Amino acid sequence: MKWVKFRIKTLAEAEDIIISTLYDIGLEGAQIEDKIPLTALEKEQMFVDILPDCPEDDGIAYLSFFVEEKEDGSLVLNEEPATREEIMNKVTEELESLRQFMEIGEGSITVDETEDIDWINNWKQYFHQFYIDDLLVIPSWEEVKPEDVDKMILHIDPGTAFGTGMHETTQLCIRQIKKHLTPETVMLDVGTGSGILGILALMYGAKEVVGTDLDPCAIEATRENMEANNIDPKDFTVLIGNIITEKEVQDRVGYEKYDIVAANILADVLVPLTPVIVHQMKPGAYYITSGIIQGKEELVQEAMKAAGLLIDAVTYQGEWVNVTGRKPE
Repeated sequence: MKWVKFRIKTLAEAEDIIISTLYDIGLEGAQIEDKIPLTALEKEQMFVDILPDCPEDDGIAYLSFFVEEKEDGSLVLNEEPATREEIMNKVTEELESLRQFMEIGEGSITVDETEDIDWINNWKQYFHQFYIDDLLVIPSWEEVKPEDVDKMILHIDPGTAFGTGMHETTQLCIRQIKKHLTPETVMLDVGTGSGILGILALMYGAKEVVGTDLDPCAIEATRENMEANNIDPKDFTVLIGNIITEKEVQDRVGYEKYDIVAANILADVLVPLTPVIVHQMKPGAYYITSGIIQGKEELVQEAMKAAGLLIDAVTYQGEWVNVTGRKPE
């Protein structure tokens, strides 16, 4: 099997959101090259006694995605034929859309052919079921063990770290959602992606969830995950559009309607989102944000304060931060 590699030059801080965005259009099997120092846990997981000296982190990252090439030279994206030019144009379009909200660096794309390796599925050998506190997250290719059948279980067929619950930002949001959720909670998930936060909110007892996303693929991704976890489709609505700039989307989402708003995005997007989203929140509602790299949490806190919100909690995991605000009653 032949593969064509699309390699993007970007910034390390933009890795996760670009991977998540391109996964939604059908690119998978992301390979990351950067100079970010290994964490203590990562060092423990390396099967060598002495790690090589790494060059100083320059903030640059290269992300590679692999697309199957047929014998006739055509490519396959989302099980549909596509040309290299079509894929390049789609990737460029997504990168330019992200550039409106955040720094992505150069954003250049190169294309190369690869050796005959199953890039799409090889990564699965490294992804296994894991816990987020009392929640068991299990991929579709693994069976639930008999001793786990009574636990809270999230079934997922993952493609990226952002979409599985493995990423620290997702876990930070999950803990805050569980903390503030009640049986009457109506939640808004901005940038819902594969719908993980909304699905978990419903599993933990929320009444209703609305999600928004820029990418139409979020509708199908969320539907598949709802089906895998027996979530009633009437309880979770996904709307496509930019809630920051589009009044129509704001109107469809509704005003002073939500007990919790979750936004696992990036600090550079949270800052312009915050003065808009306060109008969707009920008095006393919680605004749970993450996707914030350590060092940028003060930007988000200042945006919340400027929008009239109170800071309820700031929590950390790894290099990532959650900032939770509350709308005065």
